[in-house]
Amino acid sequence: MKLAAALSVLTLFLFGAFAAAFGLMASDDRDTWRSASGERAVYRGSEPPPGIRLPNFALRDYTGELVRARNLRGKVVVITFLDSQCTASCPVIASQIGRTIDLLTSAERDYVEAVAISTDPAEDTRASARRFLARQRAVGKLRFLTRPEQAIRSVWKSFAILSSLESGKDTLHSAPVRVYDRNGMWVSTLHVGVDLTPENLVHDSRRAFNDN
Repeated sequence: MKLAAALSVLTLFLFGAFAAAFGLMASDDRDTWRSASGERAVYRGSEPPPGIRLPNFALRDYTGELVRARNLRGKVVVITFLDSQCTASCPVIASQIGRTIDLLTSAERDYVEAVAISTDPAEDTRASARRFLARQRAVGKLRFLTRPEQAIRSVWKSFAILSSLESGKDTLHSAPVRVYDRNGMWVSTLHVGVDLTPENLVHDSRRAFNDN
C-alpha cells in the first residue's frame, strides 16, 4: 500500500511538472514562434527577405489628395491592394484594417498609415471607392488610392502583384497586407484566412515601430 501511495504521489508530481512546463511553453507561443531554422520570429505575419524597401509612388486617393511614398517615411505603413467591386477577400481586408485602426491608441494612429492601392482604377472611381470603404466602416482609416491609372500600372510592377484588371476578374488579384517599418523596410505580410486579424496587425504595426 505504501508503495502504491508513493507511486501515486510521484505520478501526480510528474504530471504537475509536465503540465506546468507545457503551460509555460504554450504561453510563450502566444507572442512568439520559432521559424524552421529555430530562430525566434518577432512578427506574426510571414517575414520577407531582409532589405526590401517600400517602392516609390505618388498616387491620389479617392478624395483627390496626393499620397507620396517618400512622405510616409517615419511612419509604419500598411499596404494592401483592393478592388471596390471585389466580393471575396477585399471586404474582409478593408474591414480588418479598419478594426485594426480602432484598436490603436490615439497616439499610435499618428504613426500608422494604412493604404490600399486599386487593382482596377477604371472601375475604382472616387464614388465607388468611398462606397466600398463606407460599407466596411473604413472611411478615414484606410486611404484608397485610385489615380492616375498609368502610374498605378507601374506601381503594380514595382510591388510584383497581379491586378484584377490584368486577370479580368474582380475577385482574382493579389491581396497581401504588407507592413513596412518607419525606415520603409518591408517586415511582415499577412493574408486573409491565414494570419490576418486586427490583433495580429496591431501587434506587427507596434513591433515595426518599436524595432527602430
